[in-house]
Amino acid sequence: MNEIKKILVPVDFSENSQKILRTAADVAGRFKAELAVVFVVQSFDDYSGFFVPHIPIIQLEEEMVKSAEGKMKSFTAETLTGSVPYTTAVLVGDVVEEVNRFASEQTADMIIMGTHGYKGLDKILFGSVAEKIVKTAPCPVLTINPYR
Repeated sequence: MNEIKKILVPVDFSENSQKILRTAADVAGRFKAELAVVFVVQSFDDYSGFFVPHIPIIQLEEEMVKSAEGKMKSFTAETLTGSVPYTTAVLVGDVVEEVNRFASEQTADMIIMGTHGYKGLDKILFGSVAEKIVKTAPCPVLTINPYR
């Protein structure tokens, strides 16, 4: 394995994500690596045929991105106590595709992510996302079960 300089950490702002991000910060500290913390706003393209929202879908996505950027600022400030250098990004699209694309683009050396996101959506959302990323990522993936 090459030297680890950049670690990508997808988050969903849950408590579990906080645990994962803190663990990733520990790992980054040991390797003297930088973190790239990302949140993916699910694209509404897939749903456009199902409902007619009162505001255009593009506007809804913009609102969600703006909201996620604010949340990202407070989430990282609260979770990462200046221990390691980090950058943040809010992406729009399919979670798996966007995480992989961003990892390639940023030449990430590793992805660290949780096996579970929000409670209740556990297996449905994050379990399957983590599994897909493990199988398709452009770099090694370290998965962490936040319940252990």
